[in-house]
Amino acid sequence: MIDLKLVRENPDHVRNSQVARGEDPALVDQLLAADEARRAAIQAADELRGEQKAFGKKIGQASPEERPALLEGSNELKARVKEAEAREAEAAAEVTRLQTAIPNPIEGAPAGGEEDFIVLEHVGEIPEFDFEVKDHLDLAEPLGLIDMKRGTKIGGARFYYLTGDGAWMQLGMLMLAAQKAREAGFKLMIPPVLVRPDIMQGTGFLDEHDEEIYYLERDDMYLVGTSEVALAGLHKDEIIDLSDGPLLYAGWSSCFRREAGSYGKDTKGILRVHQFDKLEMFAYCKPEDAEAMHQKLLGLEREMLAAVEVPYRIIDVAAGDLGSSAARKFDTEAWVPSQGTYRELTSTSNCTTFQARRLATRYRDEDGKTQIAATLNGTLATTRWLVAILENHQQADGSVVVPEALRPWVGKDVLKP
Repeated sequence: MIDLKLVRENPDHVRNSQVARGEDPALVDQLLAADEARRAAIQAADELRGEQKAFGKKIGQASPEERPALLEGSNELKARVKEAEAREAEAAAEVTRLQTAIPNPIEGAPAGGEEDFIVLEHVGEIPEFDFEVKDHLDLAEPLGLIDMKRGTKIGGARFYYLTGDGAWMQLGMLMLAAQKAREAGFKLMIPPVLVRPDIMQGTGFLDEHDEEIYYLERDDMYLVGTSEVALAGLHKDEIIDLSDGPLLYAGWSSCFRREAGSYGKDTKGILRVHQFDKLEMFAYCKPEDAEAMHQKLLGLEREMLAAVEVPYRIIDVAAGDLGSSAARKFDTEAWVPSQGTYRELTSTSNCTTFQARRLATRYRDEDGKTQIAATLNGTLATTRWLVAILENHQQADGSVVVPEALRPWVGKDVLKP
């Protein structure tokens, strides 16, 4: 939820952010007008409540003869107070509606849509092959790593089994990520994958991604698409202690996405599936520390990508492709040889105070006053990484070299058909 104080003090910044995102800047002026109306309604209701209190004292001091007429006047005043309080509630609801409708103001992100990202850096060399390149599924099936046919039989399209060495490769990748997170000060968490609506709403995912989310109507619960949701809700309605530095968590969970609107896209293999596993970093910090924390999360993603030995690039995601909660996001995209292009493997987002304001997660500053915390997230490993690992490490005979960092779990240097 956007900071009302920011809107009041710097409305042009919020309007410019709306334009950069491709959103309606008029919402800013509507919010300011609603805020004025709410404050006027509060003042009117307060004045009537004060009048009612004074009138009550007058009745208490009145003679028996005067009291009936005063009581009649009291009932009229009571009705006016009730009406004023109803207007106050309506005005507050309108402010909340508009406040929720405006996404997080961007902080440094380039303007534009999905294709307007800026490439910040290329890392690693794109491999050159002197044989016909296979895609990850054509490699994985003869190696006994992935079974799409039986996954489809059991769950339908976009479901799969990871089998044998494929399962060990994913477990090794996630364990390596968990170890790196622990060494960097993150507490490992295995969070719930079902959450209540207020938690899903608090993270901002229901604002624009509701079609992507599995909803269990009978239980009024949502399946998470990332453990970010459960970790963001961890300290809902709490005052956390940031006096010794940020609170850092690493959530390991299965994740679920409907992939609505992706019909016909990436139907082969495990690039775009309904269920996958992920290790997600999540940080709570003071707002002034958020930018440095964002770079820390990006640095850890760099370490993991270096460990699995795939070439990648880092992009600064454009404002219109950020999502409502993020003020800035960096994606790391690995080279996928069979497609001759880069595909997203990880992202890290600075959500500033947007999520924590919705979830009422606060901390005490040096003066003891409560302030809204900042939240950030970043993916450290996920199932789709197997796509880039298999394709970049393939050999002419269909075998795949296992990255050295994963060999302790896989138990092999090379996977052979």
